Amino acid sequence: MSQSANEAPTLPNSQEHEPPTRVRRSGGFDVFVSFDSEHDGELCDRILAESRMPGAGFTVLGASSRSPATEASQELTRRRIEKADQVIVLCGEHTDESLGVFRELKDAQRAEKPYVMLWGRRDVMCSKPQGARSADGMFSWTPQILQEQLALNQRRAIDSEKTAAVARRFALQKGRPAAQ
Repeated sequence: MSQSANEAPTLPNSQEHEPPTRVRRSGGFDVFVSFDSEHDGELCDRILAESRMPGAGFTVLGASSRSPATEASQELTRRRIEKADQVIVLCGEHTDESLGVFRELKDAQRAEKPYVMLWGRRDVMCSKPQGARSADGMFSWTPQILQEQLALNQRRAIDSEKTAAVARRFALQKGRPAAQ
């Protein structure tokens, strides 16, 4: 069974650990979705539904596991984060208590993946995950704001890569070893 470009990827159920089937949308981003699996499963369902909408601008490559964490599942999550262009962190009332979101955020930071934190619930005080930097903003969750933040993160990542490439070329021209 093949998927059309407008169909959203399917994520593995809580018992499976296979990567989701996905379709790369032109101009879109592959994202990993991090969320508190104990309290915020419906937020993940909501972002999946949003990814199916025409013009969403992103494809969900993977998401937090809804099953108990094992070493193998944590390694699979790390690989999915590394394959993603960006990470979306869905923040709810108990996100600051979620060990899974903490681990996934740390994996994203180690992999130097841009991430955006979304205020997942309008009616309650949402919290940033442990490990979030004090300068990290948490944004209202609307399709437009999400698209803008993903695009901004991508521009920053490209600018950072360009800056690093220029620094390497300059170092080589001066006969110094290039910093990695």
